[in-house]
Amino acid sequence: MSMTSPTLPLEGRVAIVTGANHGIGAATARRLAALGADVLITYLRNTNPASGDVPPEYTTQRAADAGAVVAAVESHGRRAVATEADLSDPSTISALFDTAESSLGPVDIVINNASGWIGDTFRASDKDDLDRDVAPITADTFDRVMAVDGRASALVIGEFARRLAARGGAWDGSSGSRPAVHQGSRVR
Repeated sequence: MSMTSPTLPLEGRVAIVTGANHGIGAATARRLAALGADVLITYLRNTNPASGDVPPEYTTQRAADAGAVVAAVESHGRRAVATEADLSDPSTISALFDTAESSLGPVDIVINNASGWIGDTFRASDKDDLDRDVAPITADTFDRVMAVDGRASALVIGEFARRLAARGGAWDGSSGSRPAVHQGSRVR
């Protein structure tokens, strides 16, 4: 009987998880680490209170750095790097990959979880179905949300694809690389 240790399914893989200082992003980073991946965690501290009636813990979590998530990833024996990044700035994207590659290695997995979420609405009312305060959508709120949710997510995927191709990787895993891209969404 052989006494070899089992290999984790993501052993040797590197992931970028955006918006991972709390919530779904943090849980995703922890799960990737449990499966064997090293993780670059991005976050953007937001010290503005969330609009609407949200628990105070949510505002506290949004203002935190990613130290607790890094510790959780490392508790699985994996490497973690956290970087505060404003994804609404397009120049940030390539810098994230540079940081991941220099600290952890080539990126195999991308989880686009960050959101520029703002409590705006198409409704005529200033309350949502849960009686939380919302404001009418404006060009400014739309642009702020889409700069992260749309443009940054697309730019992250594009940068990932360029770097994957440059190192001879393939989407189907034929080169031995098994890249993955997931476009997450946050529901609030």
